[in-house]
Amino acid sequence: MKKPAITTELAARLVASQFPQWADLPVRPVELDGWDNTTFRLGDHLSLRLPSADRYAPQVEKEHRWLPFLAQQLQLPIPEPIAKGAPGCGYPRPWSVYRWLEGEPAVGGRIADLEHFADDLAAFLAALHAIDPAGGPAAGEHSFFRGGSLAAYDEETRDAISRLQREIDPSLATAVWEAALSTRWHDLPVWVHGDITPSNLLIVDGRLAGVIDFGCLAVGDPACDLAIGWTFFYGDSRRAFRRGVDDETWACGRGWALWKALITLRDALQTDPPRADRAGLRFGWRLNARATIDEILADLSGR
Repeated sequence: MKKPAITTELAARLVASQFPQWADLPVRPVELDGWDNTTFRLGDHLSLRLPSADRYAPQVEKEHRWLPFLAQQLQLPIPEPIAKGAPGCGYPRPWSVYRWLEGEPAVGGRIADLEHFADDLAAFLAALHAIDPAGGPAAGEHSFFRGGSLAAYDEETRDAISRLQREIDPSLATAVWEAALSTRWHDLPVWVHGDITPSNLLIVDGRLAGVIDFGCLAVGDPACDLAIGWTFFYGDSRRAFRRGVDDETWACGRGWALWKALITLRDALQTDPPRADRAGLRFGWRLNARATIDEILADLSGR
């Protein structure tokens, strides 16, 4: 069952058949939905999260196992699993009921002070990375290699650079990529969120108030959590976000940002060229994918 077939009606049937205590609660789409999962609001205090493809289904067990453990040690709210659903009503995968987190996605100019926001996010990530990783899931296919080596995306990235050579500076893009590939995380593995992007950050009254979507949660190299340094932050906010990050980890994070921006622009030009200038904006990026690539390349060249 593909994402478009995961409707509010299907979600309501799943709830009614498996959790009759919530059958009378309305099911509504959320403001900004993700890709790996389809999310609905259930009444005023709960939400539903249904994997949109089989490759995302392992995230259900992982989140139910580890999010309560992490939540006890973090200063900001993260999703709280309430119940685990089973396949049914024609839907073939496990799914989850969570407690609803208040806040709006950090998109569309809702942040009161971007530098303070960067400080708050850096503090959240520092706390996450400091939690004991013993027994946690090592980075791999379940996390789409977030927390693992960038080399997992080497072929894809070089292919994207080749296909986009009329859109970007391919030599500079290759230099950024190879600089990232040459880095190593020299410390012990740590917990990583894996998909730190504005659409997964909640704000209340202009301040960071929660972090959601831990499907790429893993234990490994934290550089993947730094990509937002280029996709969203700039100037003083980028410098605030980077405080305490060593040069190698920062360069690797830049590689993660480049990979994501390259494949986002490549896919947009292949599937919907007239709307390619909006590619990346649905993630809450500050700039579209093309402009984000330009900014990443300028960061290396010193322009």
